[in-house]
Amino acid sequence: MASAPLQAIPVDIVSVADYERRAVDHIDHAALAYLQGGAADEYTVKANLNAWSDYDIQPRVLADVRGGHTRCTLFGETLAHPIILAPVASQRLFHPDGEYATTLAAAVMQGVAVISTQASYSLENISNQSQGLLWFQLYWQGSRDATLALVQRAEAAGYRALVLTVDAPVSGARNREQRAGFALPTEMANINAPPIRLPSVPEGKSAIFDGVMTVAPTWEDVAWLVKQTSLPVLFKGILHPDDAKRAVAIGAAGIIVSNHGGRVLDGVSATLTALPVIAAAINGAVPVLVDGGIRRGTDIMKARALGATAVMIGRPYIYALATAGALGVAHLVRLLREELEIAMALSGCKTLDDIHGDILRRVTLEST
Repeated sequence: MASAPLQAIPVDIVSVADYERRAVDHIDHAALAYLQGGAADEYTVKANLNAWSDYDIQPRVLADVRGGHTRCTLFGETLAHPIILAPVASQRLFHPDGEYATTLAAAVMQGVAVISTQASYSLENISNQSQGLLWFQLYWQGSRDATLALVQRAEAAGYRALVLTVDAPVSGARNREQRAGFALPTEMANINAPPIRLPSVPEGKSAIFDGVMTVAPTWEDVAWLVKQTSLPVLFKGILHPDDAKRAVAIGAAGIIVSNHGGRVLDGVSATLTALPVIAAAINGAVPVLVDGGIRRGTDIMKARALGATAVMIGRPYIYALATAGALGVAHLVRLLREELEIAMALSGCKTLDDIHGDILRRVTLEST
């Protein structure tokens, strides 16, 4: 049985890895499989983590970095740091306060939390409870009308941006989760939107191609959606530079390089591998964000050096949420920010804008 969340942070929790180690005691076995698992053989989950070690930092010494900071600006908002809490569904699986705790921590740390369509509280209640900046993650709802209705609710509730997930029109084959027998509790399902109605599939036809994908969005649909809202729309789940350029061409305000944490399609590129290619293709037209495998402040600095404006973290803050609620999430963000500050100071970078590609060395190419 999972232990109750802690009320104070133990002295031995000093990193993301420590929160992951502790969290297993506070999360139900099946929910843990849901959280940690990825698609199929989980090659992409591992690749996301391992890719960060493909680059070494080449620090510069004796630089004057007095007065330095980690501030960044996104869509007219100044953030204290470039660490954004990614959308994670059904957070009450991991702590009774769920998204309420997450948004409180994000506000305390002067950052942004992205609330999932599949949140375990209504998007309105979460916004009413929050004192900080919120973005809303949007899944296409099977039709333009249903999707627009959800967008309009997010606008009315005060969300400042939309994060449109484009890489998951169908769920991945998450075998670890299946083996654990995970099922979402009824009281957490369909809080913000009813289940999407799928057409009946005739015998002999494909449940994927003739069922789920018949209500999936197309480029025409998302181009239409961008025109229906005054909010900036970020496209999350881009791994190919041509898709990134097309998204910008139809009005995307930002690109999030993401493979859904390895949870949708196994065997795709690690996000760090795709990041510099997409950043080059975009060439500064819109902000580029990245998620996947970020566990250290040095990872954040590497992401900046390779073209990211900011990063998103998912599993790490859920480990902290399960361990110690809002206090844990705020502490985790503080740890990552402090690690980033240390890495910047020791590399001669006074601000995020001082972090360039020349501070990195590609290990796998240059050391062989």
